[in-house]
Amino acid sequence: MAQLVAVARVEDVPVGTVQVVEAGGRRIALCNYDGTFYAIDDECTHDRGPLDQGELIGQEIECPRHGARFDVTTGRPTRLPAVRPVRSYKVSVADGSISVEV
Repeated sequence: MAQLVAVARVEDVPVGTVQVVEAGGRRIALCNYDGTFYAIDDECTHDRGPLDQGELIGQEIECPRHGARFDVTTGRPTRLPAVRPVRSYKVSVADGSISVEV
């Protein structure tokens, strides 16, 4: 059964940035794209690189190792060498607190 876990405050993740959080024993990249928060696994499906160390380019995050990109709104790969999506998680915001469903 899914569980909603508080992971950060809104002010901790400014627009255009990524922050690593932990929820349910998972490392999650919490992304603020255009004022909306998205959560994906913090691991590139190509070579397990840490996505939080990459750049958020619009709604895509680029893996710092080989340049693979993923759409943070869906987890879908948008540029090779990655071909498999990263897991995405439902995000809720209430009273300035960001929670992720894991």
